[in-house]
Amino acid sequence: MAAPASEPRREFDLAPSDNTRLANLCGPLDENLRLLETRLDVRIHRRGDTFRVSGAQAQHAETLLRELFALTQSEDITPERVHLALRERESGLPSEEDAREHGVRVPRGGIRARGAHQRDYLEHIRTRDLTFGVGPAGTGKTYLAVACAVEALQADRVRRLILVRPALEAGERLGFLPGDLTQKVDPYLRPMYDALYEMMGFDRVARFMERNVIEVAPLAFMRGRSLNDSFIILDEAQNTTIEQMKMFLTRIGFGSKAVVTGDVTQTDLPAGKQSGLSHVIDVLRAVEGVAFTFFDAHDVVRHPLVQRIVQAYEAHGGSS
Repeated sequence: MAAPASEPRREFDLAPSDNTRLANLCGPLDENLRLLETRLDVRIHRRGDTFRVSGAQAQHAETLLRELFALTQSEDITPERVHLALRERESGLPSEEDAREHGVRVPRGGIRARGAHQRDYLEHIRTRDLTFGVGPAGTGKTYLAVACAVEALQADRVRRLILVRPALEAGERLGFLPGDLTQKVDPYLRPMYDALYEMMGFDRVARFMERNVIEVAPLAFMRGRSLNDSFIILDEAQNTTIEQMKMFLTRIGFGSKAVVTGDVTQTDLPAGKQSGLSHVIDVLRAVEGVAFTFFDAHDVVRHPLVQRIVQAYEAHGGSS
């Protein structure tokens, strides 16, 4: 069916003509083009390297297609990459150059900020001694914090990297699991292990852990310690009590930097127990040297369905 005469339409060629790069751009059975059509409510027709796009956001679609085609020189264009490109433009990230400027360098490459909140978060981590990243799953809070920690360690700005989680997860009771406390908690620290392996490689992480340069520990192991020249990350902080949060924050020593991440809507504490993360937001909001970044559903960089799920819960009034 022909498009209405008044409907915006763009026709353009993607050069240089390269069938391999075009196939990468379009994806198997043109799945990347179909995703752009769905998300932008446009129609995309292709003949060779000539594209015709019609719809209210035709110019937006052309810009994205040109940007993604440029990326085909160096990376595979998957539906996930298309989704991230859409999210970046929706979040106001203006250019690849700006993304690199606000990115993080780790041994296995660069990690880019995706959206204004992630840019602010990275800036806070670099300029403040204590940063809180608060928001739903999939917004990159933990991943970016680990990336900044790895970057600081590689640049010798800190001597140790300490990753911490409270030993309480999703209604499970750790006492039923076999092994000592470290072995019980280890599976719940897996997301941070995975991020480290991706950024540094398994062998390097293993060597650093053997030398105690990288330590992954349950929150209970922090009591009584004073951590100097360290980059400390407390993940899943919504599962701390008020007392545990205060205990953790008072472990920060000279030359150290701490990042606390969590989602106040996902606490697994017993009924009647206030989350230490919810409490600390009110206590430290105006304290000098402390920064807060609040993420929302628009910052989710996982599958588009995750974003819609988070928005649905927000509209319903939380997780209850």
